[in-house]
Amino acid sequence: MKTNTNLGLVLIRFSVGALMLLHGIAKIGNTSFIEEMLADKGLPVVLAYGVYITEIVAPLLILIGFRTRLAAGAYVFGILFIIFLVHSQEVFTLNKNGGWAIELLGLYLFGALALFFTGGGKYSVSTSNAWD
Repeated sequence: MKTNTNLGLVLIRFSVGALMLLHGIAKIGNTSFIEEMLADKGLPVVLAYGVYITEIVAPLLILIGFRTRLAAGAYVFGILFIIFLVHSQEVFTLNKNGGWAIELLGLYLFGALALFFTGGGKYSVSTSNAWD
């Protein structure tokens, strides 16, 4: 059977990028709840603006395939930050249906991690740089 790895990478890029982008768009101009959460944890509230990198800039770069590995690395860092800041109590728990309590974040995390290791594939805006 003939495989098409590059088409598979496009599907991963679009699902990981577009689905997170929707979360980021919903947060434009509304980071006050993130700032409060950071302040409660004793962290600088300016870190709240990192949500725009993790949920808007990185997903857009992943979608178009520009510096995919670099964008996926930033995305993974942001997801890990979200997991440990907001969902740390749920990492080792199951939901009422028996699935991992943070399975959506897990899919985002491991999808982006896969792109970090593979790159965006040949159907990308940029394919010649080491970070593509």
